[in-house]
Amino acid sequence: MMRAAWYERTGPARDVITLGDMPVPDPGPGEVRVQIRASGINPSDTKKRAGWLGASMTAPRIIPHSDGAGVIEAVGADVNPGRVGERVWVYKAQRGRAFGTAAEFVALPASQAVRLPDGASFADGACFGVPAQTAHNAVFADGLVRGQTVLVAGAAGAVGHYAVQFAAWSGARVITTVSSDQKADHARAGGADDVINYRLEDVAQKVMALTGGAGVDRIIEVDFGANLAIDCAIIKPNGVIASYSSTAVPEPVLPYYTLAHKGVTVRLVQLYLLPEPAHEAACRDISTLIEEGKLINTIGQRFSLTDTALAHEAVESGDIMGNVVIEIGAP
Repeated sequence: MMRAAWYERTGPARDVITLGDMPVPDPGPGEVRVQIRASGINPSDTKKRAGWLGASMTAPRIIPHSDGAGVIEAVGADVNPGRVGERVWVYKAQRGRAFGTAAEFVALPASQAVRLPDGASFADGACFGVPAQTAHNAVFADGLVRGQTVLVAGAAGAVGHYAVQFAAWSGARVITTVSSDQKADHARAGGADDVINYRLEDVAQKVMALTGGAGVDRIIEVDFGANLAIDCAIIKPNGVIASYSSTAVPEPVLPYYTLAHKGVTVRLVQLYLLPEPAHEAACRDISTLIEEGKLINTIGQRFSLTDTALAHEAVESGDIMGNVVIEIGAP
């Protein structure tokens, strides 16, 4: 048996999340079983548990979380047995299945268990699935950004901070928006060239001043609906707005001709639907940055499996700078 956190109905974390024992999963053909040492929590996990936008239960019992890291403990048929004992980070563990990484063990396709470089901890690895891969796709899905000017909105967030790093690493000029001096320092540490405090400054006006009136080539957007007017004002002709969320305004009104007259590409980034080549590219670059000692992973808060409900509340608060991780520990 294994310890796991689960819920059997949607609702507030403290009301629905339960901790108990469940059978250890067996890896099927093409799968591996990973002993989870750290489980990463993302807003998509808390929204699904809360029933956001009418989301319903997809199974009678759900172990949450798609991201995690640990050690391959067993393999199924058609998987190289030499992978047993390998340190890995995992992604999309809950995609198309009910049982995610908020447990001592998880079984998932072998391709979704990626070797964890020696320079990264298990807690680091639990952040690479949704945050780092989403950031990578938002930055690079429409081509390389070397020599371009990229705006990263909400640069102190989990996805935003990785996006700053990827864009800076690839040779872009990076402008960011944040809400405090502490978050500004965090963005600069990731490689931001210019930082705008959106609570104190007019973002559109400041961006245009910083770029000599030219605007930006690409925007990595944390809240599409809330920031759409700003994005329309600062995006260059033939620019790209790559958005991975629109939480404040879930159904924004699209100013079609404002965008069309600039030939703007609007890309909606959905990590769970990325094609395999996009995942492979993200995994390669994540490993490269780790091995070069250039990837900054910020763990904002750590919890135990027992405190999974509290960890969900921490994510929902929006007060944590960095990723929230559940550490399950060694056997």
